[in-house]
Amino acid sequence: MKTVLIVDDLIDVRLSARIVLESHGFQCLEADHPNSALTCLAKDKVDLILLDMNFSQDTTSGQEGLAFLSKLVERNLNVPVIVITAWAKIELAVQAMQKGACDFIEKPWKNQRLLDAVNSHITFPTVRHEGLETFWAFGANSTLLLEKAKRIAKTDANILITGENGTGKSLLAQYIHQNSQRSALEMVSVNMAAIPDNLFESELFGHKKGAFTDAKAHRVGRFTLANGSSLFLDEIGCLPTSLQAKLLRVLESGEYEEVGCSKSKRSNARVISATNADLDRFINEGRFRKDLLFRLNTLVIELPPLRSRLDELQAFSERFLVNHTKKYGLTARTLSEQAYDKLKGYHWPGNIRELSHVLERAVIMADSDTITAQDIQIQQVDSTQVSHLPLMSLEQAEQKLIHQAINHFDGNVAQAGAFLGLSKSAIYRRIDKFNIPIKGE
Repeated sequence: MKTVLIVDDLIDVRLSARIVLESHGFQCLEADHPNSALTCLAKDKVDLILLDMNFSQDTTSGQEGLAFLSKLVERNLNVPVIVITAWAKIELAVQAMQKGACDFIEKPWKNQRLLDAVNSHITFPTVRHEGLETFWAFGANSTLLLEKAKRIAKTDANILITGENGTGKSLLAQYIHQNSQRSALEMVSVNMAAIPDNLFESELFGHKKGAFTDAKAHRVGRFTLANGSSLFLDEIGCLPTSLQAKLLRVLESGEYEEVGCSKSKRSNARVISATNADLDRFINEGRFRKDLLFRLNTLVIELPPLRSRLDELQAFSERFLVNHTKKYGLTARTLSEQAYDKLKGYHWPGNIRELSHVLERAVIMADSDTITAQDIQIQQVDSTQVSHLPLMSLEQAEQKLIHQAINHFDGNVAQAGAFLGLSKSAIYRRIDKFNIPIKGE
């Protein structure tokens, strides 16, 4: 169960957020001031922070919230932060994002917007430079990859990172940003798969108050927040075709308009995008613009799946064992020969991310300092079953897997999505696309 720390001096605001989040499976902690929040972080594991910007000092400047963000960086507390405030100023939003906040929500919030933001940033957390150094800096292939990434980082060219889920695309994007000339500002990230279709334009470009029915206040778009910095567009293949021309315009001219405003704005954000989709196939199917791909893929980095780099499996495993034992304050753990053989014999559909999760569970559950094969909770694939799978397209396979997952979890879409590695909004989009029936709906 993921834990959210709600930091706000108003008890009714904390209660409101708590009711929404706990009803959707999150555990909540509360703090009425940044100081008490720091105390909480020192003794409890927190996966995300909801942070009000104003407390006892004043009610408008947001300086107390900004100071708290600075302290998180100083203490190397790598926890994603979503800022919440009733005083929606562009300058304050930009300052908060530059100091490390991963998102910005205005009071009073829409419950679905709050849930989408929390789900997005808990699933795809912000990762700081120090963590990247320990994650990637080992193994011959990783060394070559980082050298290439550093060379690319020095340019302002747009970058497309391709690879399967769990191969580390978001980590590499952050690494590129930290080694670029824009590293003084925080990288701004957007998980395109977690945004409802009707909010894409508002999320990327912002909107004016009253621009549409639910536009209760001015919203700052990601291109505004990323001006002078890097903008990471994860799962770019999920961008609706209706918005692809508008993104193309920004990439070509740097100009865009907020929803509900005719005045053009400019952004010189450097765009780093990522996808696990076959964009060439999407182009042939009319789902992605060829000219947009040409603007996104000035430079391309392909991350190989873990199954094709098993020579590095031992190095990755040893690093994860060190990280997880340190995280939980446990004594050093080692892998038995049988445990390592079990890891080598697995197909790793979730790649490096799955390896980390498997070893984290093993570190926690092992009865001794030696992790045995029984402690490695993975299900081996029967090769005879694989060879008899019916031949089908990727789209047909996706539809079948989603249908099976929903049935397995008795119609619980959120659980099915989490099992498949999809956000709630992403799996609902696929349900609508494939017209998949849901029990009880």
